[in-house]
Amino acid sequence: MKKIGVLLSGCGVYDGVEIHEAVITLLALDRNGAEAVCMAPDMMQYHVVNHLTGEPSDEKRNVLVESARVARGKIKDIKTVRPADLDALIIPGGFGAAKNLSNYALKGKDADVHPEVARIVRGMVAAGKPVGALCISPAVLAKILEDKTPEVTIGNDFGTIETIERMGGIHVACKVDQIHIDPRNKLITTPAYMIGPGIKEVASGIEKLVAEVVRQA
Repeated sequence: MKKIGVLLSGCGVYDGVEIHEAVITLLALDRNGAEAVCMAPDMMQYHVVNHLTGEPSDEKRNVLVESARVARGKIKDIKTVRPADLDALIIPGGFGAAKNLSNYALKGKDADVHPEVARIVRGMVAAGKPVGALCISPAVLAKILEDKTPEVTIGNDFGTIETIERMGGIHVACKVDQIHIDPRNKLITTPAYMIGPGIKEVASGIEKLVAEVVRQA
């Protein structure tokens, strides 16, 4: 059974992983006969957002602990995971990718990426193993791999496209039910909730991405 890493970034679209995207990914992996290996960095979230009001709160939460909610407790600290342990990697979206896995939401093209996230992504690419990314996560890939001219999609958001290209990436516009494949770097990306509008549309692209990641793994 192929082992596919799923890199989570908390629990909730505004401060962690986009839960629909994460769950659809996990479901699609199971349907494709693959084993999901969930992981997250053991760190404090950039901040916590009240998802009822959309306002920041004074709470403090840990990314690994919150990600464990999505993974039903079966999750690893990313620092314990090696590229050799995996056949492929998928990074769902949500603001956690841009606030916790990196600070892309704050610094754009000058973003810093969590060192363990950069390590696992670079290791997978160096080993010729596929990496999938959803929603805003392809922008994080573009930063990590800025020396490799990565081809990615985040849909059609002009500002994000411009930033990806300033980081040295190549952006390919896609609809929500489409994926883009970078054959040289073995990257598979899809817009998901960067376009939406709803869970069934988002699921279509994610299911295609997962099938392609598993096929290439």
